[in-house]
Amino acid sequence: MEDEESEAVLKTVGRQVKMWRESAGMTQPELGAAIGYGEDLVSSVERGRRIPKPDFLDKADEVLGAGGKIATMKVDVERARYPKKVRDLARLEDEAVELGAYAGHHIHGLLQTPEYARALYAMRRPAFTEEEVDRYVSARMARKAVFDRVPRAQLTFVQEEVTLRRPLGGRMVLRQQLEHLLEIEQLRHVEIQVMPTAREDHAGMAGSLRLLKLRDGKTLGHLEAQLHSRLVSEPRDVQVLEMRYGMIRAQALTPRESLAFIEKVMGEET
Repeated sequence: MEDEESEAVLKTVGRQVKMWRESAGMTQPELGAAIGYGEDLVSSVERGRRIPKPDFLDKADEVLGAGGKIATMKVDVERARYPKKVRDLARLEDEAVELGAYAGHHIHGLLQTPEYARALYAMRRPAFTEEEVDRYVSARMARKAVFDRVPRAQLTFVQEEVTLRRPLGGRMVLRQQLEHLLEIEQLRHVEIQVMPTAREDHAGMAGSLRLLKLRDGKTLGHLEAQLHSRLVSEPRDVQVLEMRYGMIRAQALTPRESLAFIEKVMGEET
């Protein structure tokens, strides 16, 4: 595992499964057969090497007569399933009353469809395994809970025009992604703007950025580069990011104009 927190959770779950299995007088092959999983997976889960699916824990709980003590660990396991940097970002997003983001290379993560996200992760180099791709896609989709939580956070996004035209994953994936943007735009607490390529003045030339205003009034910035992501908390640096994002929004199309622009791009794709 990539962090100690996840590793500790999975080892605890593994010890519990092993303890209940041995108390029930079952071998690993017998438990695997009873719950519909292979012996290798049971062994890996007990050693904390694999992340068990909710179905695994539910069935193991029932077969071993654990009375919910195994099944109840699904919540902790679900958190451990996601990479640490994703969990940390999701916590901040959950505390945000306002979130603003400018995306210059691809559709912002919170706006992505599962198919679009999968296409992005599938083209990473060095290549991810299928299990890693599944893990990252699931983590990204879980973060979309920020759209539904109450009280609502104010969410604003500025997308570079090229992100609406670049057919990552293929034309059908792109079309579904554009349709999703139009659906998200209907939410009253969400605004999506498009930055036209033809703009002569552009405050976002330094790259993509994200701003999060938290419940306690503090504002943080978040930047991503090739191999690293960085949280920006120094007030002077955050002030610069706020200024840039404000200018980016002012230079972009209005939300209504952007809606029409996305519809226009969709029409060109047919």
